[in-house]
Amino acid sequence: MQVPVYNSEGKVVSQIDVDDTVFGVKPNEAVVHQALVRQRANARQGTADTKTRREVSGSSRKLYRQKHTGMARAGTRRSPLRRGGGIVFGPHPRSYRQAMPKKMRRLALRSILSARLADNELKVVDSFGLEQAKTKQMERVLQALGVVSSALLVTGSVDMNVVKSARNIDGVKTLPADMLNVVDLLSHNMLLMTVDAVLRVEAVWGKAGAKTSEG
Repeated sequence: MQVPVYNSEGKVVSQIDVDDTVFGVKPNEAVVHQALVRQRANARQGTADTKTRREVSGSSRKLYRQKHTGMARAGTRRSPLRRGGGIVFGPHPRSYRQAMPKKMRRLALRSILSARLADNELKVVDSFGLEQAKTKQMERVLQALGVVSSALLVTGSVDMNVVKSARNIDGVKTLPADMLNVVDLLSHNMLLMTVDAVLRVEAVWGKAGAKTSEG
């Protein structure tokens, strides 16, 4: 499959052949959803904790006698019914981690990339043309490429000029190709990838990458 390559001025300068096994698969929404839930769950710290009636401070003495007071029976001040007492069924430290087979994780990324390309939400650029970090220059590049809302900029490797130029622009995030993930792909309306990023993604998640990881 051939995809147009744009320059920093938004003009088509060439074509690139992309791997159909990465950018041309039939999207699997169920796998994408599972991968999204998994990534968000794995990001949770799981450190929330509450004290039970056994753990809160306070006397264990019965507040007042059982009968002949005209009031309801009461135990200790640690009771969950009283202010400052223990918490019933509150959260305690736990792991939220979820496992997912490698083939399913790869399919989720391929599905999103293929859907982005099919919906014209993915553009390949030869480079962002930044010789130094300039936010205004990056804004002009994004405008020329038709970015009107949020965008994810993916480079082959970490490009500090791109990172520094885009970090103060609302809704814009930069990533190296190796750090591509489901949450960031779904959290931005536009995906801009350099040619180097496309080649890197194909090497990691394409046929060659699959053979290397499985072998």
